Amino acid sequence: MAFGSQPSSAPALSAMSAYLHHSPVLTAISGAGGGPNEDNVTGLLVRSTARQWTRDSILAVDAGVHLAAIIKIFEEHLPQATLRKNTITPTVAIPVNGDSLPTPTESTKPKLCMLTGPFANLELPHETAKANATYVFRNLISTYLITHPHLDHVAGFAINTAALQQTLRRKRVAALPSTIEAIREHIFNGVIWPNLSDEGDGAVGFVSYDRLVDGGNVALGDGEGRGYIEVCDGLAVKGWSVSHGECMRHSHHQGSYSAESTEAGYSPYYSRRSSRKDISSGSMDLARSQSFSQVSPEKKAYDSAAYFLRDEHTGKEVLIFGDVEPDSVSLNPRTARVWQDAAAKLSAGLLTGVLIECSYDDSQPDGMLFGHLTPRHLVIELGVLASKVRALASAADGRPGSPRKRKRPSNGHKFPSDETIPRRPPSRHHVRRRTRSSVSPSTPLRPESPRHSSNEMVLANEDVELGSIVEEVGSSQKKISNSRRNAPGSTSKQSSTSSGPLAGLKVIIIHIKDPLRDGPDVGEAILEQLEEHEREAQLGCTFIVSQSGTSIWL
Repeated sequence: MAFGSQPSSAPALSAMSAYLHHSPVLTAISGAGGGPNEDNVTGLLVRSTARQWTRDSILAVDAGVHLAAIIKIFEEHLPQATLRKNTITPTVAIPVNGDSLPTPTESTKPKLCMLTGPFANLELPHETAKANATYVFRNLISTYLITHPHLDHVAGFAINTAALQQTLRRKRVAALPSTIEAIREHIFNGVIWPNLSDEGDGAVGFVSYDRLVDGGNVALGDGEGRGYIEVCDGLAVKGWSVSHGECMRHSHHQGSYSAESTEAGYSPYYSRRSSRKDISSGSMDLARSQSFSQVSPEKKAYDSAAYFLRDEHTGKEVLIFGDVEPDSVSLNPRTARVWQDAAAKLSAGLLTGVLIECSYDDSQPDGMLFGHLTPRHLVIELGVLASKVRALASAADGRPGSPRKRKRPSNGHKFPSDETIPRRPPSRHHVRRRTRSSVSPSTPLRPESPRHSSNEMVLANEDVELGSIVEEVGSSQKKISNSRRNAPGSTSKQSSTSSGPLAGLKVIIIHIKDPLRDGPDVGEAILEQLEEHEREAQLGCTFIVSQSGTSIWL
């Protein structure tokens, strides 16, 4: 499956061309940022191009910004639209792998058709940008796949539901149960916003909830598609919970238990802890992924999600993360199991891209991550993926180094038997921390001793040493030339490498937070740091910094 950034000045592949080229997945970036500007927060539109622009063929992944961003895309590209006398119209269905796909036929009535941008080859029923954007919102978008219920991921959708009164079907909100409950209790509750869902008192029925199973529902699907559930025409999903900082509430709230007690001065919201206590291996295993619903003053890891999206026509997949923190600093490190799943797909040639956040550049100290990633942490996380890919290759070749199974106490939650779990970082007495005053954008990051590094990650059940990766990431100080970041005609800043365990994998950076200050673009700084860390770690992946209003072929 071909992958690349689609230039905004060139038309996207036609529906039939996409069909002949193994049906790539197209991701439109409606919102690439992580705030604080409210017009550029997380929002993605994903579709399988094998289904063309049919009803319910678009999946929205998060919607902090939504309809306003779609209108903006149409305002930019509608002037280039043209009338077509013989447009491609899906009127005849042919069976493909047991499904019905539209086949092109000729229409005698000319229709206005988009030529450029994320909606290229979409036939337009209206004349204005806002009317056509509303058509997409009401008719083409089937499901809203939400990673977590923070406002920068759901605000646009919540407000836009007021425009659903003239639709024929309910919109579907799919998410892990904790996210559904938060949306149900705190947004569509008749107080913050009218209860436009189909559950609870005064339900209007515009929106229905679909509670996904953490790790996938093994009762659904078969083969490579086992555990997946269809979320729109042509795409199926499997989700994993991941950690997004800490959360402490003296009320019913969603998240995962921490075995740590409350510390003085801890914020009642979520935050990186300023200190930590040693936890025994057994108690940490027990606390690793235990959900809760009772009142508790204990600190908990805030739940977010990572979703594998599978193109049902080709079997190709992309992985999209919500907000996520490094396992090396988490109360509940659980990203490693996502990488374990991803490694098998990448080794089989099924995983074509990863969309993941990198909210800050490397000047952000660990104590101020707020449940997010920096370039140094992201490359370490990708190093975990690389180590698992190497281990699978070694196992396939019969060489030593394959993952060893690790038994753990039963806590009522099943984990993959070959899951690799990072050990808890050293105690606060053995961790050297940087403070905001000691780290600035101009301060180079220097290597800390692998024994004492707060970034170190030890894979307890895998014969792979990542200390070298951590040290290399920490010592990166070189600058990268801008010349190889921007290919001619590209809509996204990107790097390019060709060798390593992750060769061919595209890593699309989302959720960059704008510091709202003078100086170089933060996205360029993040890309430069990622490139430097990757050159040291020699992973082989390519980084692309996403831009709002653009499209990417996966």
